Amino acid sequence: MEVGNETTVTAFVLLGLSSNSQIEGLLFVLFLIIYLLTLIGNLLILLIICIDSQLHTPMYFFLRHLSFLDAFYSSVIVPKLLENLLSKEKTISFHGCFAQISLIIFSGATEACLLSVMAYDRFQAVCHPLLYVVTMNRRVCAGLVGASWAIGMSASLVNTLLLAQQHLCGPNLIRNFACELPPVISLACSDPYSSIISILTTMVVLGLGTLVLLLGSYSRVIMTALGINSATGRGKIFSTCSSHVLVVIIFYGSGISRYMTPAPGSALEQVLSMQYSVVTPLLNPFIYSLKNKEVKAALRRVLARKSRLIF
Repeated sequence: MEVGNETTVTAFVLLGLSSNSQIEGLLFVLFLIIYLLTLIGNLLILLIICIDSQLHTPMYFFLRHLSFLDAFYSSVIVPKLLENLLSKEKTISFHGCFAQISLIIFSGATEACLLSVMAYDRFQAVCHPLLYVVTMNRRVCAGLVGASWAIGMSASLVNTLLLAQQHLCGPNLIRNFACELPPVISLACSDPYSSIISILTTMVVLGLGTLVLLLGSYSRVIMTALGINSATGRGKIFSTCSSHVLVVIIFYGSGISRYMTPAPGSALEQVLSMQYSVVTPLLNPFIYSLKNKEVKAALRRVLARKSRLIF
């Protein structure tokens, strides 16, 4: 549609990854395997936590929501990526692109909040064990999770509405495999000041804010652990928290690197974006299951229960 001498964008072309058909075929198989493993891993953890009564604790209540969110986040990105790898046009509709941007912001913001909530849970469990049951009761846990989802929805709504006010006149080429806010803003012919300020504010308030809460909580946990005379006690605390810390490092490390990349559309940006949006949701369930004795024990109990029912 023409507006003066400019063309209003009605669809976008995603130029990410490769234009070689043979490489695209290999990438399709690779990302299909990654996607299936992501869904199976996260949904398996979610199922185990729901079935096994010994995992009905605040920590696993939060992990259940994190696993669901990782499966959801991967489903926002990968199915369209797989479709484009088999398609010659590699297009995404205007509304489809905005929906993807909205859901990506929602997932990232909600996950940042959930990771902070999980760090706070570990702080209460390690530093105030006698008050833990009272402090982290069911109502508090539900409120913290509800607040995380609400903050994620609010961040998504504000940034998407501000982006929708921009006049996008092309070119309609996005040098990425998914619709993300930075490359789409670069297509604006109107002044994108409000959108840029909004996304920067979101990154500072949510990104740095949640990171400060995480660092503060885990600093107190480490100090408390070092003050324990028992090596067994220290080992148990570090074992419990190590999986959380590893997930936090991967999430924030890849996310910060992704949005601090100076060259939009570069190969480095593509790699970091892939790490952030595709690989991280895959790694989380394996980190929690391989490093967590309680999850592995619960999985064995569930499998033993199922085998008795079958045989």
